[in-house]
Amino acid sequence: MRSVIVDCAIYRDGRRTQGPDDFSDALDLCRLQNDAFVWIGLYEPTEKEFDRVTEEFGLHPLAVEDALKAHQRPKLEVYDDSLFMVLKPVGYEPKSDIVSAGEVMVFIGDSFVVTVRHGEEAPLGAVRRRLEHEPEMLRHGPTAVLYTIADAVVDHYVDVADELGTDLEELEADVFSPIGGSSRHTASRIYAFKRQILEFRRATGPLAQPLTRLAGTGLFGVRVPFVHEKAQPFFRDVSDHLTRVNEAVEGLDRLVSDILAAHLAQMSVRQNDDVRKISAWAAMAAIPTMIAGIYGMNFEHMPELRWAWSYPLLIAGMAAVEVLLYRLFKSRGWL
Repeated sequence: MRSVIVDCAIYRDGRRTQGPDDFSDALDLCRLQNDAFVWIGLYEPTEKEFDRVTEEFGLHPLAVEDALKAHQRPKLEVYDDSLFMVLKPVGYEPKSDIVSAGEVMVFIGDSFVVTVRHGEEAPLGAVRRRLEHEPEMLRHGPTAVLYTIADAVVDHYVDVADELGTDLEELEADVFSPIGGSSRHTASRIYAFKRQILEFRRATGPLAQPLTRLAGTGLFGVRVPFVHEKAQPFFRDVSDHLTRVNEAVEGLDRLVSDILAAHLAQMSVRQNDDVRKISAWAAMAAIPTMIAGIYGMNFEHMPELRWAWSYPLLIAGMAAVEVLLYRLFKSRGWL
């Protein structure tokens, strides 16, 4: 069990305190004290490893199933004895243009917080250190932990959105450059970037409704259990940040679609230019081919074949027609 427990601590009056090593005893102690709670963090536990946590903290089986299986959409569920929230922190690797998502499940209830982390993209260690340096915030109990986790996740969304925007500007400049736009891999690069934005949207979009509920601005403005009502302005601030992120993601998605459409139109124009050039050269080649074909039929009654100047006149005529056609196609931009 200790292999999946990242940290387990008792917090009293906003400060980390010494307590029983066993989280069951720690929970009993916290419930005897009104100003204390226990926070246990786990990393990718198995069903067997999580059984004891489920039993001791009285977690709902449906929430436990979601926490163990992972691959959940961001959501907020309220049960009789606990509150369950799923968040999807993301990371972005600019060199490879890959958005990777992890998952953080948060249970809060009477004097406890249980966090379950899946994947590497999760800021829980930094969140715990941040809270331990802000006792005034930590005094608000499990609500402070939930708020700080949500705030850290959404703040990182802002950073990722900025990085995606910067990389998209570079991609746009490369696509419309004389060399980059003609590459056969350009369309696949644009589509791959669009896929990363879609992955990012899957993390940010569904989180809007849970944060709206926590902010007290959801359906009928009903307060969510286990969340202090004074925390609503803080969750409202996180919700505002998320709204800006979702707007930025929407803008990025539209811009990528526009770049792809413009690139395809650009390729179509280039293909039309190539076809016109080929057609122009073919038309210029048709004239001497036609003349050579006529005089290559070896008719007996062709008096001009016996003229002394017939060959130079014919060559001069073909050259004149070729020059005329070249100047005509050049003036119309076909060559």
